[in-house]
Amino acid sequence: MAARALGAARRRGHARARGPCRGCHTSAAHAGPTRREVMKRVLIVGAGPAGAALAYILASRGVPVHLLERQRDFSREFRGEGFQPSGQDVLRQMGLGARFDALPSVRMAAVSVWRGSRKLLSVDVPEQARDNTVRIVSQPALLEMLVEEAGRFPHFRLERGVAVRDVVREGGRVVGVRVERDGHEEELRADFVIGTDGRNSVLRRKAGLHEDRTPQSFDILWCKVPVPAFWRPGEAEIHATTLGGLCLAFPSYDGMLQLGWSMRKGKFKELRGLGVEAWVEALSRAVRPELGAHLLAHRGAVSHPFLLDVICDRLVHWTAPGLLLIGDAAHPMSPVGGQGVNVALRDALVAANHLFPVLAAEGSPEALDAAAARVQGERLPEVSDIQTIQTRQARFLVGTGLLPRLMLAALPLLDKLGATRNFAVGGDRRFRGVLRPLRLAV
Repeated sequence: MAARALGAARRRGHARARGPCRGCHTSAAHAGPTRREVMKRVLIVGAGPAGAALAYILASRGVPVHLLERQRDFSREFRGEGFQPSGQDVLRQMGLGARFDALPSVRMAAVSVWRGSRKLLSVDVPEQARDNTVRIVSQPALLEMLVEEAGRFPHFRLERGVAVRDVVREGGRVVGVRVERDGHEEELRADFVIGTDGRNSVLRRKAGLHEDRTPQSFDILWCKVPVPAFWRPGEAEIHATTLGGLCLAFPSYDGMLQLGWSMRKGKFKELRGLGVEAWVEALSRAVRPELGAHLLAHRGAVSHPFLLDVICDRLVHWTAPGLLLIGDAAHPMSPVGGQGVNVALRDALVAANHLFPVLAAEGSPEALDAAAARVQGERLPEVSDIQTIQTRQARFLVGTGLLPRLMLAALPLLDKLGATRNFAVGGDRRFRGVLRPLRLAV
């Protein structure tokens, strides 16, 4: 009977796939179905990649979804824009491959490693493999695409400019959230609440969920400059800077060159007091001469400088009665390896697999909680393995000790031996090796 209910629910959801009123992201204004036709209601807090993707999957299958976003639009700077094959696969399983391919993006075609003026390593991605490599994609465009697609389905509602202040509990169970909208506070209720509100999650804090944190020794300063005329299309450069740490440079989807300069925690406070031009000059002396000269020539054109306070932790429990957290809300990832947005999308797929059958069958609160616990059970091993690799690599790639220097010195030899052949294809094999097979099953 559960299988029949699930199939009927999916048919009802797809049958309702007519568009919303022009200019809105909800079909709630239209005449709705009777209570027997409506599944359990879900409230998702945070319209980042995890929240928007999960909202789309559930709404496309007939689940009433209310998605809340604190910002009024997505046109702000994001750093998680490196889409690995693992994240791209989730979007294709969602049926959005063609829409994803049409977004502003750059495919990584090569990677080189530099130490001063010396190129230590250069790897090109074979033409036939470029569809299965990292892509730099506009996250604002991705999020707009996801909520636009979700808006095609009835019972999906997106509200922007809504700040969540607290959770609402009854009998020890989360039954909704308290929000502030246009200066007024109110309660929003649902049968189940999902937190996808990022590394500074309000739901995490208000629900009293606690984390295991792995101390990180570095931060990353991000900024953009115009792409140099000498830059090879689609090439990423990694510079072992003379100041310690690394500088990653790659072309972005907007025609600019994205720079990520890793440095020990606290160092930026010293640089910030000197002003933008001073730290640009310091960076220009730490990279290869051609790039350094370009930075000096365009120091007045540096845009979107942003210091990322690197943290890496994960909640001991991703759930509380009536509540599930996924993505950065449950486990902020280190930027090492560019895994964060991809892990978030994979969380959303697994959450949909476990939650939808219970929502479709109008399962009990206890059944929803059990499904949420299964999400953590399935995702925790992969997340834990990735964070362990990130922490290990950070010690070498950001450190200034003897071992990092020896590793850099060995790169030319490793290249000759063929040990770096797959370095630029499909992401680092150590990350690929811990990924579990995932299939969208609902």
